[in-house]
Amino acid sequence: MTSSTVEHPAVTRFREYLRIKTMQPNPDYEGSTAFLINQAIEIGMPYKVVECVKGKPTVIMTFEGSDPSLPTLLLNSHTDVVPVFPEMWTQDAFAANKVDGFIFARGSQDMKCVGMSYLEVLRRYRAQGKKPLRTIHLTWVPGKFTHNHVEEVGGVEGMKLLVHHESFKALNVAFALDEGIASPKNALKVFYGERMPWWIKITATGPTGHGSQFIQETAPSKLLKVIEKFMNLRNEQEKLLEIGLHHDGKRYTLGDVTTINLTFLQAGIQFNVIPMEATCGFDIRVSPFFDMKEFQAKLEGFVASQPGVKMEFVNGHFDNTLTAIDESNIWWTVFSDACKGMDVDYETEIFPAATDSRYLREVGIPALGVSYLKNTPLLLHDHDERMHEDIFLEGIDFYDTLITHLSNITAAEVEATKLKYKN
Repeated sequence: MTSSTVEHPAVTRFREYLRIKTMQPNPDYEGSTAFLINQAIEIGMPYKVVECVKGKPTVIMTFEGSDPSLPTLLLNSHTDVVPVFPEMWTQDAFAANKVDGFIFARGSQDMKCVGMSYLEVLRRYRAQGKKPLRTIHLTWVPGKFTHNHVEEVGGVEGMKLLVHHESFKALNVAFALDEGIASPKNALKVFYGERMPWWIKITATGPTGHGSQFIQETAPSKLLKVIEKFMNLRNEQEKLLEIGLHHDGKRYTLGDVTTINLTFLQAGIQFNVIPMEATCGFDIRVSPFFDMKEFQAKLEGFVASQPGVKMEFVNGHFDNTLTAIDESNIWWTVFSDACKGMDVDYETEIFPAATDSRYLREVGIPALGVSYLKNTPLLLHDHDERMHEDIFLEGIDFYDTLITHLSNITAAEVEATKLKYKN
């Protein structure tokens, strides 16, 4: 265990970063950018600040490899965090207080811990005079969370735009590491894909009249019939989660199935008037194991079954690319071998929500999401979010070994894998 009197400098820097209030809807991007630039200067890494959206900076740092011509390794994290309910916390969420080794802070289980772990690895490299074969880039992106505090449609002003920016294209990225989540078990969760977030709004129209009559085909009655079809599909997926098994006998996890949740209903102006319009909204997370077009057609069929009902996408991501987790992917082979070499257990899953990785995979960059948060209760976005300083320090050692292996994959190794799995 770490000393209670002498704090490791990496922990001190981590706590300093956690104290920067990058909480939506008004994150202190100026403060976080200044902190990150100072870190880059201390380590001696070139950096640049890119604003895909004015006032929302992405900080890009570069640790040059011995062969800059090779495609590079990307280490991604985001700077903003979700809001807190101060009255529900036992500690100030932005004081980064330490109690019995646990650091209490919003973002302590989010990408702030992963981003700082990456940074500490490169600080070590510089201090030890290590130079990887491939250049390593760090991106610190904004916009992970939207103004209404919803993570899953975030990234639209961060990574979604960044991957198409000339500054990003110039990075020549071959592979990326991104965030995961905590695991209460002695095994890391490793994510190789994620469900697609679809927000669907359904609107029904129909005749109006006095509430004392039997008026047929009203907007609410038609909407309820459509809702019933959606909820039947929801029940099917819920049952599949309970009994579904993979080909290797493992039970399904949440990311393997599609969730369908009715999140709002709107209709009417007073009790005795039948409304001419009724609206509902569904939050749907589409499993990458679903045929997207087929599923969309099924939902459209539900809606078309009732005249005067229409459906629109308020938000929708339509690329369900997965990162290969077999020997055809040299990055996965090296990743898994590195974990085995460190005697670190892991479980591969589909991320149930959404991360910046979906935008990377969409442009052809394979990505894996992993946060070194084993034996840690999942408190992401929860009250009293915290992580133990020992886990943070272990994580730096983990990423040190992992990044060293990944950044030293040779061009010959990549080519050999391509040739082996060409057909």
